[in-house]
Amino acid sequence: MRAHGAVASLELGNPLVQAALDDYHTAPIGEALRAALRFLEQLTLRPETVTPADILPLRAVGVTDQAIADAILVCGLFSIMDRLADSFDFALQTERGWRTSAEMLLKRGYRF
Repeated sequence: MRAHGAVASLELGNPLVQAALDDYHTAPIGEALRAALRFLEQLTLRPETVTPADILPLRAVGVTDQAIADAILVCGLFSIMDRLADSFDFALQTERGWRTSAEMLLKRGYRF
């Protein structure tokens, strides 16, 4: 488990996070999160197919417009960061390093 997965594991427990990473369709997560992950999967893998109608299922399960906008922005940012990391062959941390980073993020928060 890496970076933000480590943060989620500390907060939610590793079995739940691993289940969501393995298959969010069957993981024991809420319908709002499942709908958001479905939308983000489409946005990431088939962005040319995304239409305003694809937002409706998120709203139907209570995802707010602000949360939808945040998810879209974070998805875009991580897509860029992943491409840069791959292009520049960034070194990855060890599992211990991910956990240490996660503990710091939970303690101090995500800050810019």
